[in-house]
Amino acid sequence: MAQPYQNERPLGELFAELSRETSTLVRSEVALAKSELTQTAARVGRDSAMVALGGALAHAGLLVIVAAVVLLLAQSGLSPWLAAVVVGIVFAGAGYFFVQKGITALKREDITPKQTVESMKETAQWAKHQTH
Repeated sequence: MAQPYQNERPLGELFAELSRETSTLVRSEVALAKSELTQTAARVGRDSAMVALGGALAHAGLLVIVAAVVLLLAQSGLSPWLAAVVVGIVFAGAGYFFVQKGITALKREDITPKQTVESMKETAQWAKHQTH
């Protein structure tokens, strides 16, 4: 009569160990993902702050240039209030143009996540066929 191997373990014990190890693996993967996301979020936060600071400085520079244009027009003989009104109208018109262009583009934009919707439909079809 053949003797069973001494290293053989019951099937239930093997499945229990597989379940524990799978659980440990999933927890480790989740911890790694959380760590990576935290690091990425910190970098994105720093980079966003740099963009905001750059935008604020560029805006301040633009305001100085606008003031210089107003002074230039005033020095060339236009009254200072009229020079400010002319420059203000030009900048307000340019701003209006860009706002309208952006609004028109946004209205044309389709924000439906088409690939996700299609994938969900396919999954629902697959699940439906599995139950029949």
